[in-house]
Amino acid sequence: MTDETLSVLIVEDDPHVMLGCQQALALEDIPSEGVNSAEAALARLDDDFAGVVVSDIRLPGMDGLTLQKQLAARDRKLPVILITGHGDISMAVNAIQQGAYDFIEKPFSPERLVEVCRRALEQRRLTREVRSLRRQLAGRQTLEERIIGHSPAIRALRTLIANVADTAANVLIEGETGAGKELVARCLHDFSSRRDKEFVAINCGGLPENLFESEIFGHEAHAFTGANKRRIGKIEYAHGGSLFLDEVESMPINMQIKLLRVLQERQLERLGSNSAVAVDCRVIAATKSDLEAMGRDGRFRSDFYYRLNVVTLELPPLRERREDIPLLFEHFLQQAALRFDRESPELDPATLAALMRHDWPGNVRELRNVAERYALGLPVFRKTGTAPDSHTPRLAEAVEAFEKSLIRDTLERHGGNLSQASVALGIAKTTLFDKVRKYGLNQPG
Repeated sequence: MTDETLSVLIVEDDPHVMLGCQQALALEDIPSEGVNSAEAALARLDDDFAGVVVSDIRLPGMDGLTLQKQLAARDRKLPVILITGHGDISMAVNAIQQGAYDFIEKPFSPERLVEVCRRALEQRRLTREVRSLRRQLAGRQTLEERIIGHSPAIRALRTLIANVADTAANVLIEGETGAGKELVARCLHDFSSRRDKEFVAINCGGLPENLFESEIFGHEAHAFTGANKRRIGKIEYAHGGSLFLDEVESMPINMQIKLLRVLQERQLERLGSNSAVAVDCRVIAATKSDLEAMGRDGRFRSDFYYRLNVVTLELPPLRERREDIPLLFEHFLQQAALRFDRESPELDPATLAALMRHDWPGNVRELRNVAERYALGLPVFRKTGTAPDSHTPRLAEAVEAFEKSLIRDTLERHGGNLSQASVALGIAKTTLFDKVRKYGLNQPG
């Protein structure tokens, strides 16, 4: 039995009952194996058993109820079906309240056993699919999986990130609030040779000015009142890694001067110290403002700006890449369903149309919030009429945009193989071919 094969483990000390159960399941092409004690079952099962357990309540040694409790402690979603005699029904009902999947009363028909096992195996299959998806979401490795979208702007962004990630060049990320600037910064770090070192993020707008210097540069013990011990600053902590300056437009002018000197000389002095500390960190800054214009107005140092923007990455607002909305929404919806332990609801055409016509002032962050609301069965928007009429597409256009995005994503996941993609989408290969030609998706990716 392998992890990929869903099967039934039968725990039964009566060899005749065991044989009858295995034969009934075999006739329905359901794999099974048997053990004659709860202790043997515990030794046989690992923490990711790909199947369900059918156990008699009355066993030599440990009984079936105790076995069920121990299995639930390992994996509360492992279906356990109890076989019970007439006098044990109340115990079986209590076990279901404690987490058992179902019970079968002796004597039972082969059809009853098969029917309950089929239902339990289907539930187990769904549980394992959810867990697999959780692992995929937690371990995303490629830029395509991290920065989601098929729009030309996002494709160009991924290409630029791939080209500059493993360089020492400072990067300035420009984009509206919620557009995903920190995600891009983390990708720059994760796809560089600095990935094993620290990624240190500083919200320049969230630090009080009187604490800024201490947080950034660190301090020695007794450098000022309350400084009881040495503190390593954010820049020094990022040595060998990446320093992310979020909302850099809000950094005080005097701090810009001091940080510029550090970037030029690649060394700093902690507060209260006269000794220089060498630092080597890649600086990634993010802003929602026009720093060049702020420089002309004297609100941001131009020399600091030019030090930061060796490479500039521009994140388009969501309203300018509407073709990415269906794919992003589906991604966030799956994440939300997993987190809330709910089934992911289908995206109906009316909701899709509402998503496509909304202006998204909060960008991707707002879209994630809306997906979470939808996963909970709440209205996607608290108020109606939030999107200008000029951006309202027809329903057919919204559905086509979603279909195109889904087909393109499926083709990419299957390496452009039309046969595999048609099976995954549940449509005929000829139908898929026509749609690929219609949407101009002749090349995968």
